[in-house]
Order: sequence, then structure tokens, then C-alpha cells
Amino acid sequence: MKKILLIVTLLFFFIPLGAYAEGNSIPAIGSIRLEFILFALTLVGVALFHKQTFWVAIIGLSTILIFEFIFNPEFNLFKHFFGDNSLIDQLAHKDLRQGEWTTILNLLGLLLGFALLAKIFEVSGVPDIIPKYLPNGWKGGFMLLVLVFVLSSFLDNIAGAMIGGTIALIVFRKKVHIGFIAAIVAASNAGGSGSVIGDTTTTMMWIEGVSLLNVVHAYVAAGIALLITAWFASHQQVKYQRIIKDAKVGAKIDWVKLFIVALILIGAILSNFLYEMPALGVWIAIIIGSFIRKTPWGEISGAIKGTIFLLCLITSASLMPVNDLPSASWLSAFILGFVSAVFDNIPLTKLCIEQGCYDWGMLAYTVGFGGSMIWFGSSAGVAITNKFDEARNVFQWIKKGWHITVAYIIGFFFLYLIMGWKPADNRKVKVATDCPCKECPQDQLKIPAENNAKMHVQGESHSK
Repeated sequence: MKKILLIVTLLFFFIPLGAYAEGNSIPAIGSIRLEFILFALTLVGVALFHKQTFWVAIIGLSTILIFEFIFNPEFNLFKHFFGDNSLIDQLAHKDLRQGEWTTILNLLGLLLGFALLAKIFEVSGVPDIIPKYLPNGWKGGFMLLVLVFVLSSFLDNIAGAMIGGTIALIVFRKKVHIGFIAAIVAASNAGGSGSVIGDTTTTMMWIEGVSLLNVVHAYVAAGIALLITAWFASHQQVKYQRIIKDAKVGAKIDWVKLFIVALILIGAILSNFLYEMPALGVWIAIIIGSFIRKTPWGEISGAIKGTIFLLCLITSASLMPVNDLPSASWLSAFILGFVSAVFDNIPLTKLCIEQGCYDWGMLAYTVGFGGSMIWFGSSAGVAITNKFDEARNVFQWIKKGWHITVAYIIGFFFLYLIMGWKPADNRKVKVATDCPCKECPQDQLKIPAENNAKMHVQGESHSK
């Protein structure tokens, strides 16, 4: 019965993808191409066989690739990963965003690099000191989640989640409730949703010309969602294992290791800002740090399976024929939050940027926080389950982290009721000066001409 309920729940998250399917001569069931069915089966396999997620993801990706090679004559694996231009041309024009290779390489570097960061932070002595500064009872867990939220606003959300998980292991003596683990991921994704340097998706928006002022109001929804999930998760945790208030006897901070942690985080921020590649700065800092203190290289072996698992899912998601999204609206943004729980939010965000007309703060919240509803819905979730294997049970994540879905819905509608739907577009698209739609605010929105023509052919208004 539980497995049936789990499959139905996953389909609830997955069905909205059917609206984005592209129907053509390639084998399909109705309007849904077979790739989506294979991807859905992969996700169901991950849910049912949570102790074998690594092999399920590899088999799923292999099956999808075989299908593409056999049935899709237009499929070119090299172009999919490296784009139309050569790597030399991309370097010459400083445009490294063609194809999927930058996303894959960046996530590979971040997941493995932040696994090392988490271990260095753990042995720096800071987690042993922190307990005496956190309040007693449920308030201690609540404040820890707030701390994760704040950290993720200026660090990568993976780093925020890993630091939060490391602290939780110490202050709760390695007895962390799954609902609280899910809340750490939710807090990290919420913290990154309103910052152009806190999440890959918001950074993508920023790179494409979306002003940070058009993203920051995501915190209206994210703040409410944080308060809700932190309240329930902290009460779950205090019933499961109370916070340990006393600092470890003889605990002291290793300031050199703490300096290396700071160096890694600064490297990520600077490299993200300068080269759009935070993993580069992370590994430069790790190499520098290895000359100062012994690096715990053994942590990589523990994180490699989880990293490959996520990269397989992201690659599978990128192979889906999601070429068009419904017209930008608050409803489509809301649905994308549920889609992001099972479908990588990076390709979805790319499509939204190309389409334009989105309320970017609302979209940043939905594709960011929405990924917290299932553990593999975000890179932060996959990273933290390297420390908490028990959290890979999808049914338990949804059951004990139920407050995340509730918080997502309440946060979204709070934002919508307070600020409404405020679409704005990035500055790099062309203005459609010949648009016959009288409702389109030409002085505020810059809509690609091809999208204009397409929407008017369908008899739809840009303002919807």
C-alpha cells in the first residue's frame, strides 16, 4: 500500500511535465514522448529502491541515451554537451554556457569540493563550540535552520546545507530526524532563492540580465516558508533528540582550518562572480589549503556515488524534449515548483529565461524551494544525503517532511497576494515593437518577437 501511495505521489509531481512535452514522430503515448515515460520510471525506481539509487540512475540514463540514439535522428550527444561552437571558440568569446558541460563540471566540482569543506569545518572545532550559543529546546533547532537560511543567501546553497548538516550531527549527537534533515535542505534553498549568488538558477537569471532587484522579493515567500517549516521541523527534532547545550569538553577552534573553510567559500563566490564557475574557485582554494593543513581526501570516496547519481539525473532531465513552456503566468510558475521536485531546475530555468515575461522573484522561489519537496529535487538534498543515508527514502522524506510542501504553497500565495504577478524580462532580448497586443506593457517588458508571434497565433495575451 505504501509503494502504491508513493507512486501516486511521484506522479502528482511528475504529471505537470506532460504539459511541456513535444509531440512528433518519435514514439509517444498520446502527446507524451517516450523519453518522459523512461524518465518517470527512473524516478519511480529511485523512490522504490532507495538503497540502490546509484545503479537506478545509471540504468535510467543509459536507457534514455539508447532510446535517443535509436529513435531520434536529430540527436547529437556531442552538441548536447558542448554546444554548436568548439570549446576554443567558447573560450575566445568568453561564452562557456553552451551545452551541458559547464553545468555538469560545475556540480561535480561543487559536490565533491563541499564534501571536503564540510569535513574540514567539522574538525575545525566550530561545531563543538556552537551548542553553547544555541537556545534550549525547539528554539535551538529553529535558530540552526535560520542560520542555514542566512548562510545560503551569500554562499552556494550546497555549502549552506552541508554546514547545517555538519552542525546538526554534533548538536543532536548524530540523531537527526528526517523531517529536520529535509528542513535543512529547504532552508538552504529558501536562503538562495532571493540572492543572485545563492543559487545556480538565480545566478543564471543574473547573468542573462535580470536585475537583482527583480529577484530579491523571492524572500517574501521564502521567509514565510522558512518560518513554517522551521517551526514544525524543530518540534519534530526536539521530540526525537533534544539539542546538546554543553560544548564538548576541551573544545577549541582550529583557526587555520577555519581559515581554509573561509578561503573555499570566498573562492566560490569570487569565481562565480568573475567566471560563472564557482567550482573553479573552490578547488583552487582546496589545493592552496592542502599545503597548509592535511586535506581529508577520503571524504571524496563517500561523496562520489551521490555526485554521480545527481549528475545522471540532471543529464537525463536535460535530454527531455522540453522545448516550450506554457505562457508565463503565476499558475505556470506555481506548477514549476512541483516539477522542480523531480526535474532538474536548471534546464527549466533556461527555458523560462528564453521565454521571458516571468516574475523572476516568484520563479526563483518556486524552482528553488520547490526542489526541497523530494530529496533528489535539488543538489543540496543530494549533497546532504551523503551524510544521512536514511534520508534517501522518498516516502519517509515526503511523510516526515510534509511541512515543506505546505510551506511552499502558503509561501507562494502569500507572495502572490502581497505583491501580485509582476513580470519583467532580462535586458538582452529584443523588444517586439510591432506587437498588436494592447495589454502588453512595452515600456516595462521586453519580449522576444518570436514569442510574441507565437502567443498571438494562439490567441493569448502577454499579460497573462
